[in-house]
Amino acid sequence: MTSTDSTPTAGNDDTSGAAAQRPAKAPAKDPWDLPDVSGLVVGVLGGTGPQGKGLAYRLARAGQKVIIGSRAAERAQEAARELGHGVEGADNGETARRSDIVIVAVPWEGHGPTLESLRADLAGKLVVDCVNPLGFDKKGAYALKPEEGSAAEQAAALLPDSRVTAAFHHLSAVLLQDPEIERIDTDVMVLGEARADVETVQALANRIPGMRGIFAGRLRGAHQVESLVANLISVNRRYKAHAGLRLTDV
Repeated sequence: MTSTDSTPTAGNDDTSGAAAQRPAKAPAKDPWDLPDVSGLVVGVLGGTGPQGKGLAYRLARAGQKVIIGSRAAERAQEAARELGHGVEGADNGETARRSDIVIVAVPWEGHGPTLESLRADLAGKLVVDCVNPLGFDKKGAYALKPEEGSAAEQAAALLPDSRVTAAFHHLSAVLLQDPEIERIDTDVMVLGEARADVETVQALANRIPGMRGIFAGRLRGAHQVESLVANLISVNRRYKAHAGLRLTDV
């Protein structure tokens, strides 16, 4: 009596044909393969304040076309003349309409009302929120938590027709505005819902010498990123520094 070999042969294996028909899996995308953003116009709301002005200066110095916005066009134009490098100034509405990417760098107290008033102007735009909701008392800086969870999530709620990301929270305005400093060696944590939008903001950060844009999760994680600025303020006060962040093993 002979035994039956139940092992399928190459000729009668139906699974081999199915496997051969399946398309090959595409290789994983290189996370450092980022788009060219050099031709995009960047608007900075709150561009006359220290943080907004510093970001506008660094991006324009790197060759980006930059428009800074303010509630008063004349104030924005005066600040633009001081910055040079082709920076233009306009009121907030015109800045939003003329820009491809709009960085929100307004004071926290005016964050909600400013964005609400610009909802139509910001429709279809890539918005980058870098606002840090902070309070201050005798013990120093501390994080505030908006009802929506973070400043970035508030922006997303107020701007349903915009693509909201969060980035540029941990940069020293002093370093940004110092023309003697060539490089700012720090990482920029970028959060957002759409990969293409996050990668665009990463690429924008990479335009500034010394900076790296790093994906850091979705908008629901923005509160932790915004809050960390309170700790950096404590570091800077103790050590008389302008500390930023550098992520290891990335």
